[in-house]
Amino acid sequence: MTKSIPEIFATNVFNDEVMKARLPKNIYKALMKTIKSGAPLDMTTADFVANTIKDWAIEKGATHYTHWFQPLTGSTAEKHDSFINTTPNGMAIMEFSGKALVKGEPDASSFPSGGLRQTSTARGYTAWDPTSYCFVKEGSLYIPTVFVSYTGEILDKKTPLLRSMDALSRTAVSFLRLFGNNVVTRVTSTVGAEQEYFLIDKKMYDQREDLILTDRTLFGAKPPKGQELDDQYFGNLKPRIAAYMADLDEELWKLGIYSKTKHNEVAPAQHEMAPIFTTSNLGTDQNELAMEIMKKVALRHGLVCLLHEKPFEGVNGSGKHNNWSMAADDGQNLLDPGDTPMENLQFLTILCALIKGVDEYADLMRISAASAGNDHRLGADEAPPAIISMFLGEELDAVLKAIEEDGVYKTETKNFEIGVNALPSFPKDSTDRNRTSPFAFTGNRFEFRMVGSSDNIACPNALLNTIVAEELSWFTEKLTPYKDSENFEQEVKKLLKEVLKKHRRVIFNGDGYSPEWVKEAERRGLPNYASTVDCLPHYTDDKNMRIFRKFNIYTQAELTARTEVLLETYSKTIRIEAKTMIEMASRKLLPATLNYVHSVCDSIAVKNQIGMTCKSEEKIAAKLNELADKFYDSIERLKNQLKAACEVSVIKDQAVYFHDYVLAEMDIMRSISDEIESEMPCDVWPIPNYTSMIYNV
Repeated sequence: MTKSIPEIFATNVFNDEVMKARLPKNIYKALMKTIKSGAPLDMTTADFVANTIKDWAIEKGATHYTHWFQPLTGSTAEKHDSFINTTPNGMAIMEFSGKALVKGEPDASSFPSGGLRQTSTARGYTAWDPTSYCFVKEGSLYIPTVFVSYTGEILDKKTPLLRSMDALSRTAVSFLRLFGNNVVTRVTSTVGAEQEYFLIDKKMYDQREDLILTDRTLFGAKPPKGQELDDQYFGNLKPRIAAYMADLDEELWKLGIYSKTKHNEVAPAQHEMAPIFTTSNLGTDQNELAMEIMKKVALRHGLVCLLHEKPFEGVNGSGKHNNWSMAADDGQNLLDPGDTPMENLQFLTILCALIKGVDEYADLMRISAASAGNDHRLGADEAPPAIISMFLGEELDAVLKAIEEDGVYKTETKNFEIGVNALPSFPKDSTDRNRTSPFAFTGNRFEFRMVGSSDNIACPNALLNTIVAEELSWFTEKLTPYKDSENFEQEVKKLLKEVLKKHRRVIFNGDGYSPEWVKEAERRGLPNYASTVDCLPHYTDDKNMRIFRKFNIYTQAELTARTEVLLETYSKTIRIEAKTMIEMASRKLLPATLNYVHSVCDSIAVKNQIGMTCKSEEKIAAKLNELADKFYDSIERLKNQLKAACEVSVIKDQAVYFHDYVLAEMDIMRSISDEIESEMPCDVWPIPNYTSMIYNV
């Protein structure tokens, strides 16, 4: 990199700095009013903004523009149109109107809708989201948008997030008025999404149909060495990986993405990128961009970036740690306890609102991290269990106990003494970190660790915002009668005691990986939705539907449709994986096994003719022949189970069938194949093995 970070940062982003420099003051003020307060944008202003953005984008090399949106496919979508328009004399000019900026019209019938749109009713609209910056990439101006149907139903992942952010802001501002804050006018949810990923050599990738079609290895015996020695975590970056990360950082910085931290993760070939916090809507857009750029930059280096939650069996999978907080426009972080949390009644009330919300809406939090890929990771001694709980740490837990018992908690400032004179002491954090907790307090935010590495973070953040909006609304309603009373503080503490007594069960500061916790959680009455098909039907439970409608996040039809899309996606994912397994097993793995058995048998026949002993060959041939028979039988069973699953007509029942029968048979087939691979010579096994893939970069 020849230029410094400040010189390249956000050079391809039409951000606030660019707007100030290029837009007239009255146009800039009108646009800011739209962005900050949701005021409607008149078309005269839109036309001026559009023309300015067009000129800026052309200077950056753009010839096209696209409305960039996030449909229910699990990826982003874009349709590119050029700025070119014709003149009466047959020449070309570059034009871009306010109408083109504000509204686009993609085909809505070809995206998942859960039955909201039929193929014959194709019209849909994308609408500019001015709260997220436009940017230039690969010769096009990208305009962040939402996506709705012709009849107004939401068809994307971003609209619910934006709605939830508005709901949270309204309720949080009203809540803060109770505590005497009359200055705050807006509260924004913020997020920093730590992104885990794997890198493997593209030549290896190209030889694995399972990676190409499903993003994970459906077959593969464990290598002799996994992550037992813990030598990968924070280890020295290999030159090829370091070059990739440097290239990635530069590309992310150009797009204004706050890439801050890079390091090796726990599993071999696994790594992480962590950004600086930003608003939830901007953080969502940036994370979607980051995943796309990670994959493209990897290809430049002859690598492939894998974002599946569990691409390799036997080593840790990848998550996306969703660091969530709330920021007020007066500069407060509402989740900062301060130096004396016992005296910070506002913070303690917000904390108790979160405790109550996590307990009451644990099903929604589990749903927000539900997918076929993430099911392989959750609870696998590498990620939080499927049981929702909260980690608060010793100090906050002691503060809450003091409230419950009408006691006194004295905050102590502690220094961490290392015991070496030359090394300085430093303040000790008030809480430890608990990487086994799904929802852990980490100083001034909560780290939601369940989210899958390939997930769009709009969903978990929309649900978190909605849950917190509901609980802050509940606390505001309960406490408003005492707002101007001299007993306000007593009434607050009384309410906190009631909440803690009822909802303390969700607080757990221990080892979430332990079998004892599963039993303890059951004793406490906490739900344990082990799989996606267990939790998704609860999306439309009455209590959940009530808060979605209350805050205008979803209509009943939209939520029902979304649930169907998620269940269909689960079934389709397993179906593709099963079909891929059958093809690989039938056309590559089984023939290779039989050919090798045949060659061993030929060797046995030759030795028998000359009177030589061949016990080892006979044992190898017998074992592999027996495994080949089992493998063949499993292939046939999987074909039958797959056929039966596809014949189930009810969406929910079909997803359950895929989980209970198809996935179960896939596990059996894999175990047989992996045993065969362990007996076969490397040079005759037709696909790259784990050692080659995860240790050769």
